[in-house]
Amino acid sequence: MSEYLTLAEASELLGKSKETLRRWDREGKLSAVREPISNYRVYKRDQVESLFIDFVDFKINETDCNYVEPNNNYTVLELFAGAGGLAVGLEQAGLKCVALNDIDKWACETLRKNRPNWKVYEGDVKSFDFSEYYNKIDVVTGGFPCQAFSYAGKKLGLNDARGTLFYEFARVVKEVNPPICIGENVRGLLSHENGKTLQGMISILDEIGYNVVPYQVLKAVNFKVPQKRERLIIVGVRKDVNIKYEYPKPYKKIYNLSDALKKGELFDSDVPESDGVKYPKSKKEVLDLVPQKGYWRDLPLDIQKKFMGKSFYLGGGKTGMARRIGWDEPCLTLTCSPAQKQTERCHPEETRPFTVREYARIQTFPDDWKFAGSLAQQYKQIGNAVPVNLGKEVGYSIVKFLNSYYEDLKMK
Repeated sequence: MSEYLTLAEASELLGKSKETLRRWDREGKLSAVREPISNYRVYKRDQVESLFIDFVDFKINETDCNYVEPNNNYTVLELFAGAGGLAVGLEQAGLKCVALNDIDKWACETLRKNRPNWKVYEGDVKSFDFSEYYNKIDVVTGGFPCQAFSYAGKKLGLNDARGTLFYEFARVVKEVNPPICIGENVRGLLSHENGKTLQGMISILDEIGYNVVPYQVLKAVNFKVPQKRERLIIVGVRKDVNIKYEYPKPYKKIYNLSDALKKGELFDSDVPESDGVKYPKSKKEVLDLVPQKGYWRDLPLDIQKKFMGKSFYLGGGKTGMARRIGWDEPCLTLTCSPAQKQTERCHPEETRPFTVREYARIQTFPDDWKFAGSLAQQYKQIGNAVPVNLGKEVGYSIVKFLNSYYEDLKMK
């Protein structure tokens, strides 16, 4: 395994921006050395890994538990539900999913297969009117994609977002009128269109009667998920509701791949056997040479050049290429396919991609949650999902909010 990490690699491991690492270098907190040929910053691997341990230990206070028992039967309407990662997490937190929507036929089949009692609206969200749920739903949730708006003026209104899926999310929130709504997205939304897209969303929620709580990026690894995955959470509270929403508190303990695939605290048995894709012979021969926690830079130089092709001569860390995950680290973010060259996720000991059930374990789906469709469709559903345990912890925060909301109503 290489003794040094590039700036991009150190940034990925620590979950810090490259600019932060440059500042730490100037301040002496994490000193870099210069690679003699390129003059790029590189970091000693052992120093970065020890700093990661310090960062985990000292930046997060011990959290006993976020669990809160619901005082009532709280209901959820979820848009863009996918294979149900968030829905299952909310269910485990004590919330009841009354209605779910997704356009993907196989995702909808997955939802129906596992929860026949859930009402699943299959198709384009634009085709459905949810006004029958007016004042009957406690929380509307949805993972809408990043889409740019047409800016008619400085402050966006609902009509300016027409044609985007966020418009549909806001439309449904307005139709249903829940006391709280929660949107989730990738971290990239923060910088999409230089931040204008996110500010537009906040402006639109304000127009339809919701105050937006300061948004947060939640790291799944801090919420009992053995995976480095981040989700941006946007919370809107109806303006007539005078209750403060509080995000779930992160846990100090970090779980790793061994916790995901073997019997332990997260699961009461080893991961079940299941189908999975295979590497072609030529790729397997290359990955056979990569050690645990290693990647393409750990290959012999001649094989590096052949395997990487033109990418070998380009800048950047390219840390996902020929990457073998280690048992003692959280998995890197899962994607829609387990064997893409740019985002390789190779099993620690066997030279193969993760199987479907291993993929599901890393996303903390229960073993009895079955996925519909072809292997490719199953991987896609799992890779797109919100980790179940992250959804559960967010669910506890919703329950806490709703308990206070209904208690406040009784006092009036």
